[in-house]
Amino acid sequence: MIRLFLLLSLPLYILDQLSKSWIVQNFKLYETDKEVIPGIFWLHHASNTGVAFGMFNGTQYANYAFATVSLAALVFIYVMHGKGLFPGRLSRTAVALLVSGIFGNLTDRLFRNHDGGKLFDGTFFDGYVVDFLRFDFGFWPFHPWPSFNVADSCVVCAAILLALASFVETPPTQAKKA
Repeated sequence: MIRLFLLLSLPLYILDQLSKSWIVQNFKLYETDKEVIPGIFWLHHASNTGVAFGMFNGTQYANYAFATVSLAALVFIYVMHGKGLFPGRLSRTAVALLVSGIFGNLTDRLFRNHDGGKLFDGTFFDGYVVDFLRFDFGFWPFHPWPSFNVADSCVVCAAILLALASFVETPPTQAKKA
């Protein structure tokens, strides 16, 4: 599992943070859009203090609540891993992706300020998650799709892999009986 964290989680976390920093340096918040694929895909700089699809964005204690949920999820993953509940390659890969995504957005929540979006400027819990990938495929539910980032992509891929793993991997209790 350590190898997965070093080869998958850490590089994805670094990619997430570097891409967000690049966006913050090159795009003004909500002012600049760069069309990458005409009519379909744009890069831009959006602020999100909420959760998926911007729900609860801008609420007073959102960063405290969602940072707590993130930390609780990391503890839960650690405990479940200790109990052997991620027996196969799919579920372990999902966990590595999930950890990368959680840490990526948690870093933003804790340290990325609203004054220029820089990390580690001395403020704490005043941050926002940088979203910068925007798609619009012209039909529901993809018209437009809410902005997201690398960490969000890791979390979604992890959820898909965990769902697949629940069908194809043998639960640890059944494996011991066999």
